[in-house]
Amino acid sequence: MATAAAKRYGRAVFELAQAERGVEAWTQRLAQLREILDDQKVTAVLTNPTIPTERRMDLVSSTSLDPETTNLAKLLIEAGRVEEIDAIADEFRRLADDAAGRVRATVTTAVPLDGRDRDRVASELSKRLGKEVTMKVEVDPRILGGLKVQYGDRLIDASVATRLQQLRRRLIEAS
Repeated sequence: MATAAAKRYGRAVFELAQAERGVEAWTQRLAQLREILDDQKVTAVLTNPTIPTERRMDLVSSTSLDPETTNLAKLLIEAGRVEEIDAIADEFRRLADDAAGRVRATVTTAVPLDGRDRDRVASELSKRLGKEVTMKVEVDPRILGGLKVQYGDRLIDASVATRLQQLRRRLIEAS
């Protein structure tokens, strides 16, 4: 779950990207920064309060990041928010998707979907949500059958495992 600060940073970067008409460029910049800051050794150095802030910022300046991304990294170091880069990038992506009329969904099935079934699920979701759906499919045999759809903070659980669990609960309550 993103902190309020991560959401503010994500929104600020998104507003800057929109003003520059560079949402795609900032998507790539955030991915690059995320890749660097996801390294635990790098994060340990950049969040170490015993290392002077100027030295930590110099370290970021010595990377291959462009000036805008370097400035964001310095801002995160100064504010003590380096570890929130994932949440910031996720919030940015969510805002970019909303602005473009897209929604990202994760569909979980018991067995792999073939291309035709995958297209059908994506098409049905697009119709129901009124947005273009970018879909990631995961396989989890524990759901037995049916599917689960997660998009945003919503979950549609039409799995056989959940239905059986609900039936079991009703039978226990009825006895």
